[in-house]
This record gives sequence, C-alpha cells and structure tokens, in this order.
Amino acid sequence: MLSQRIQVLSESMTLAITALAKQMKAEGKDVLSFSAGEPDFDTPQIIKDAAIKALQDGFTKYTAVVGAPDLVEAIQFKLKHENGLDYELGDIISNVGAKQSLFNLMEAIIDDGDEVIIPSPYWVTYPEIVKFAGGSVVEIATDDTTAFKITPEQLQNAITPKTKLLILNTPSNPTGSVYTKEDLQALAAVLKGTKVLVAADEMYEKLLYDGRVFTSVASISKDMFDRTITINGLSKSVAMTGWRFGYMACPIKEITNAVKKLQSQSTSNINSITQKAAIPALLGEANNDIEMMRVEFEKRRNVAVKLFNETEGLSVVSPNGAFYLFVNIKKVSNDSLEFCKQLLESKGVATVPGIGFGSDGYFRFSFATSTKSIEEGILRIREFIKENY
Repeated sequence: MLSQRIQVLSESMTLAITALAKQMKAEGKDVLSFSAGEPDFDTPQIIKDAAIKALQDGFTKYTAVVGAPDLVEAIQFKLKHENGLDYELGDIISNVGAKQSLFNLMEAIIDDGDEVIIPSPYWVTYPEIVKFAGGSVVEIATDDTTAFKITPEQLQNAITPKTKLLILNTPSNPTGSVYTKEDLQALAAVLKGTKVLVAADEMYEKLLYDGRVFTSVASISKDMFDRTITINGLSKSVAMTGWRFGYMACPIKEITNAVKKLQSQSTSNINSITQKAAIPALLGEANNDIEMMRVEFEKRRNVAVKLFNETEGLSVVSPNGAFYLFVNIKKVSNDSLEFCKQLLESKGVATVPGIGFGSDGYFRFSFATSTKSIEEGILRIREFIKENY
C-alpha cells in the first residue's frame, strides 16, 4: 500500500522522545526533559506586537510563494549586514523552518546515486531527507578529539565523482561545535576546483559562547559564495519555534527557481502573520532579547559542563555554540539507546541517544531549560549510573 519512498524514512528520534516525555508528564509522572531543541524563553514582545498588528491590519491573505516583498528585503538586509553576504532579492526564499529549506533543496538537486557528505554526529533529519530524495549518505565520523569537526583531509578523502553536496552545520546540533573562519578556509581550499555544492545550516548562529565570532560559510570567498546554499531561521536564536519561520539564499538561479517551483506546488507561502512577525527580528530589533537569552544559555552551559565532567564515567567537551551537550558515556555503556531508555524509565530523565545522531556511546542533553532543572537532572543521572553501572 505504501510507496517505497516513504518507507525509507524513520521517525525523528528527538521528536519521538520529546513526545514520550510529555505523555509521561501528562500521566502524572515526575519527568525532567532535556530532549527538545527548544528555548524555554518566550518570543520577544516586539515580535508578538508585529504579529498582532498584522492581524489588526488584515494581513491574512496569500503572499508570493517566496514571501512578501518587505520580508524578503528584511532577509536580504540581515544577510548583508550581519553575515557579509550580498544576495539578490531573487536568491531568497522564506519557508517553514530549516527543515523545509533542506527538504526542498534535496528534492531539487539530488538524483538517485548522488552522494551527500554529512559529518557525524549530525542532526537527525539530514540523512533521512537525503535518502528520501534517492541520494546516498557518506558520513565523516568525528569525535571529542577534534571537537566534533571534520578535517580537510577527511573531506578530501570523502569526495568522489558522485559527490553532489556537503552539509555543514555550524554551530552544530547535537554537539555545539563551531567552525572558525580558519576551519572554513581550510575546507574551502579542498572544495575549490570541484563541483561540490555546500548546504550551510546556520540556525544557531546567534548562540555563541566564550567570545566566539560567527562566520558564515558563504562569506569565506567568492568561490564558496557561488557554491553555497545558506539556510537559516529564527526558531532557536529568537525563541520562535512554533512560528515556523526559516529561509534559504542561493545565488544559483537554476536551484532557486527549482525550489520556488516545488514550494509553489506544495506549501506555497508560509503563514502571512509569521512573515510580519519575523521582520523586526531580521532587522535587529530583538537583539537585546537575543543577547539576554544567549548570556543565560552560557551560564547554564557552564553549570552543566562542570557537573557532567565531575560525574564518574561521563565526560563532555564544552560546546562553543547552540544549547546542547553531547555527553560521552563510553566508559559506562556503548548502547546509548538502552542507556537513555532505562534512564527515562527509572529516573524520569529524558535525553536523546547518540545513535540517533549517528554516534553511539553518547547522549544529547539540551540545556535550554532552567539551571535548577539541569542540576536536578544531572543528579538523577549520577544516581542512575551508581545504581546500574
């Protein structure tokens, strides 16, 4: 009955565990969830006010598939002034989050047998949508020793005549690793002279710690600009997860036209109210709110890293971005799925197994929650390890 295509897909492990944790809470169980990639802060008031005004003004009709003109101009402004990327208006498409950007991109450019290089650990969605499009996933494994970043040599060895695309996520979900300008320059040198495209997922760009400065992949050189599809949104940095706003920018007209055509026959434009709400955030009018959240996330990260590294059998590399820890449990278990399952059942602590991100022997722990919850959650994890390992 079902198509072969849909049977290739697996359910998102992060969403599945988050749903299970919510169900357990609804049943009255004492659950602390560190599984969701969602800020616990409310959307800034200036954004909510823009949405209210859009409703009051009757901005409730269809817009162009790519978004209303003032929205597209705001995205263009943001990319130029914050990232040094000079895109034409026709290069930009708004959509329902980075997930739709990536899905549309894969459907537009990937044919059966095309290879897509994905560093692991990876966001759970990457390999799934590549496989759905008929492509082949080529993983480059990383670990704690390289701060979960690929090396130029690894990239060079992974490229074949069938390589169509490299996906780079910086800051990373699930590890929080950040590619510096020098890191990206080294990778760019490997790509120069090839036909390999780059999908740059930069969703967590505003969440950087330890004084780090963000560098967009496409800003490295003209060669990188010409081969890169920049993907971003407001879910994480501006606490707009439920608003479902993302965008992509690409100077390759053939690709942008194909994505526009696909989107016109699927979702069409994104919610018109969300479009108006996104504009003040893109223009920098919520930057004080963003900085408040970033500072608090950094404090929580420091607490969590210290507590985990003081826990016997566990270790974690302090991330330079995003709001996740990728905790190494190899000294106690190499079966992250069983570890996380037992942890949830016995201690009511929800984390995501590393196997879901392509790296067993780890779990992802989101610190996008209160310090009190973080401290209590890690205490329960310590008790769980003492009792079972």
